[in-house]
Amino acid sequence: MSNSESDERLDRAFLALADPVRRRIIARLSRGPATVTELAEPFDISTQAVSKHIQVLEQAELVTRTRDAQRRPVHLDARRLEELTAWIDTYRLAHEQAFRRLDALLTGEDAGPSGPHTKEKRNDERTDRHRP
Repeated sequence: MSNSESDERLDRAFLALADPVRRRIIARLSRGPATVTELAEPFDISTQAVSKHIQVLEQAELVTRTRDAQRRPVHLDARRLEELTAWIDTYRLAHEQAFRRLDALLTGEDAGPSGPHTKEKRNDERTDRHRP
């Protein structure tokens, strides 16, 4: 998959999750499949409106529908949510590392490639470098 296709999938997913009704539908589906009627129960909107929300979630590949006799249950696509989580974690981990480095700097430690050093040891190393 190309970067632009991947970006479009991310855009669709995050756009779908931007709506609070759709987030609540996702939360409900995390407990198991449900029909449109079941998903509409807690909302003060029509089943037709909930159905439109589900279509947006389907286009974002966050949910799927199956046929079970007369029922068409909606299922959460957990694999797709895991992909979104992995994308978010990439940036979260990078920021955590930056904060750890900043914390080490502020507490007087250097968590460089050779391991943590105290401020005193770094000063001794600097002094040793300048001796003839």
